Amino acid sequence: MNVLVIGNGGREHAILLALKKSKRVEKLYCMKGNAGTAQIAENVDVDYMNTEAVKKFAAEHPEIDYYVVAPDDPLAIGLVDELEAMGKRCFGPRKNAAEIEASKAFAKSLMQKYNIPTAEAQTFDSYDKALEYVRKKGAPIVLKADGLALGKGVLVCEDLKQAEEGLKEIMLDKSFGKAGNVIVIEECMRGLKYTPGEEVSVLAFTDGKTIVPMITSCDHKRANDKDKGLNTGGMGTFSPCPFWTEELEKEVYESIMLPTMNAMNAEGRTFKGCLYFGLMRTDKGMKVVEYNSRFGDPETQVVLPMLKTDLMDIFEAVTDEKLADLKIEWEDGACVCVVLASGGYPLGYAKGKEITVGDIGDCQIVHAGTAVKDGKLVTNGGRVLGVVAKGKDIETARKKAYKAVDNIHFDNKHYRTDIGVKYRQG
Repeated sequence: MNVLVIGNGGREHAILLALKKSKRVEKLYCMKGNAGTAQIAENVDVDYMNTEAVKKFAAEHPEIDYYVVAPDDPLAIGLVDELEAMGKRCFGPRKNAAEIEASKAFAKSLMQKYNIPTAEAQTFDSYDKALEYVRKKGAPIVLKADGLALGKGVLVCEDLKQAEEGLKEIMLDKSFGKAGNVIVIEECMRGLKYTPGEEVSVLAFTDGKTIVPMITSCDHKRANDKDKGLNTGGMGTFSPCPFWTEELEKEVYESIMLPTMNAMNAEGRTFKGCLYFGLMRTDKGMKVVEYNSRFGDPETQVVLPMLKTDLMDIFEAVTDEKLADLKIEWEDGACVCVVLASGGYPLGYAKGKEITVGDIGDCQIVHAGTAVKDGKLVTNGGRVLGVVAKGKDIETARKKAYKAVDNIHFDNKHYRTDIGVKYRQG
């Protein structure tokens, strides 16, 4: 089979690396891709947010058998619908199902309607009414821009001043553009006292009839060590989550995963693809923090390297609604990803810095914001590379990852030194 993956970040490179292992995949393409994807796939220079341009390319390339739409933006505008209308086979939800991520207000109303455990919340399209509500509720409180905001549209406000400033930033200053036209205001859920860890990401394959959770992972969102600094798209991840148990998985499956799949079916929005559950462990059980309508980034970078089952088999089982017939298997052990970012990220940062890579042992480099200029590998984004290491446990994997990090260089390289630290074994 010839397979095209849409997207240009670390998640897409990780998906391509997994597909490269498939005995069924002959040639890989990536639209638009990066310097890393170019090493294993043919990069296609087409703007995937221009549906007409994508459809033109698809019509001109009948040799491509399957399309994987990976990022949130093209899913939200209905690229899967457009490709399927042309008779193309795809992995990824249709537009009306991708709404579960594209609109936090929709996701919240869905959870409230179907009694899926989540934080108490109200939705507003009026700044004055939102401000009145925030002053009535007090802090800490969470503000969420309704639309897509590159993973940065959530503000956790510890005091009322922060909340008032955040509300102005989202709804009046439009820091996240039209994503902030509507706002969801939530109670600030507090996880259980550190045991360790309170939040966990669980990705799941679903064909609308069956839902199968993948191995768990934990993300580090803040830019700096000890969870300080601004929210980013993710500075590193590790898998599995140390506090995850069979009992917790059963609880989450029965109270959150299955009800979400069934709720989407009941709403006429059958979800087929990868459904991401961002969860928090509280004194009242597991609750949903957020949904994503696709593989997480950088969660994918630690989940897919542990997959033993052929990823292409899974994709086609989802497309054909035969997921129940497939046994999905995972490797034992742990996986850690340390993200190397451009200094200044998530705000302003320079591009075009030359990257040199020395001995990285058996670690894998996943490219995110990279390009080739004058024959040299250079930085081309905020998150530049992910260094991925596997080991018998988290501590072994993280030591390997950081040893490799020391042998990768570019000007103003920024990374966290504590990915997985508080979750050390023993």
